[in-house]
Amino acid sequence: MAKKPKIKDLLVESACSHSAAKKSACNTQTPGATTGGCAFEGAQIALFPYADAAHLVHGPITCLGASWETRATPTSHRGHDFTQMGFTTAISTNDVVFGGEEKLRAAIDYIIENYAPQAVFVYATCVTALIGDDIDAVCRQAQSTYGIPMIPVHAPGFVGSKNLGSRLGGEAVLAALVGTKEPEVRTPYDINLIGEYNVTGDMWQYTPLLEELGIRVLATLSGDGRIADIRAAHRARLNVIVCAKSLISLTRKMQEQYGIPFISLSFYGKRDTSSGLLAIADALGDEDLRERTRTLVAREEAWLEEKLAPYRRLFEGKKAILNTGGNKSWSIASALQDLGIEVVATSVRKATEDDKEKARQYLGESGVLMTNPGTEQAKIIDQTGAHLLLAGGRSLYTAIKKRIAFIDVNQEKKKSYGGYQGLLNLAEDIKNALENPVFNIVARRAPWEK
Repeated sequence: MAKKPKIKDLLVESACSHSAAKKSACNTQTPGATTGGCAFEGAQIALFPYADAAHLVHGPITCLGASWETRATPTSHRGHDFTQMGFTTAISTNDVVFGGEEKLRAAIDYIIENYAPQAVFVYATCVTALIGDDIDAVCRQAQSTYGIPMIPVHAPGFVGSKNLGSRLGGEAVLAALVGTKEPEVRTPYDINLIGEYNVTGDMWQYTPLLEELGIRVLATLSGDGRIADIRAAHRARLNVIVCAKSLISLTRKMQEQYGIPFISLSFYGKRDTSSGLLAIADALGDEDLRERTRTLVAREEAWLEEKLAPYRRLFEGKKAILNTGGNKSWSIASALQDLGIEVVATSVRKATEDDKEKARQYLGESGVLMTNPGTEQAKIIDQTGAHLLLAGGRSLYTAIKKRIAFIDVNQEKKKSYGGYQGLLNLAEDIKNALENPVFNIVARRAPWEK
């Protein structure tokens, strides 16, 4: 079993364009960094969509309760859907004093005997990391007994931010799973999707187009993923990072170990979806594939433009503010611009340096990159006359107070905005929000109030 990852080695990433200049990565710990989500939560976000693996939280039951099922990551897996089940050792005060390793082994035994998963991810938490429980040794023993992967995930909350936790989750997969099995069939167009979690089915908006082109998704990390597939991911021709740049360390190491090149792209909006499909075809290096991709893109764009025509008239002159996290700070901004909506500000508080650069490119010099959106967004609404706020649920009250339309675009959203169809979904939701009278009347005084 692989050694525990060293945090300091992950804090400078050569594949990040900004690392050389800043001498630090986006994941460098800063005071209060876990406020927006701790490393443990980030690791679970990265790995939880593996529905055929059990996810065992070795820590107090509150750690499981705070992180479990925080986003909708649907799966087509036909067996036990472990994304709907929470497992924890429920560490107590006695376990803190006497150690929790026996309790961990008993939990693994129970899971294998009753549920038969394809693998078990064991997550260290703050408490069990501090008391020194050796989850590596327990996983080694259990893997020897049962013959299936037991993957220790060393991402206790105190080590840093959610972004770093996602990277640590990727490290665990690379160390314990990738390269441990050969695929049954190989094709010239095998790719891996890295950082695509299939939130609200985003991945299913564009994978049918890849299949139409003959491009096979060999493995994902980790949307609608399978343990057997990620074990064979070392045989892919190309790694495609879908928005989540926190996993760039994984793709860089797979390039070094297995010779797999990688590209980074987004499937939000018309421009980026088309560019992404063409980038994959270019990277695979087949001229016939390039030509077929260009034909498909032209067809899909023509279909989409016809569907969007009624919405464009409504969106003319509309301004939006975007308050979300990470790659969505620019990818959703791109989608909004494809609809003809001006994005006057976006939040970069949880964004990487690369994300900030892309946000600046999309918004231009006049766009505001908010570093403290909680206090900035209300002022910017007043200054710009924005008509629409796209954010998480907590910002709904700002929209109500300012009497502008609101859409929830965080992980709690119920509808996919990915791919061409997703842009049409977004247009429909924006139309409904702008035409909803509640946002205009909710903050008014009652007729009988002076």
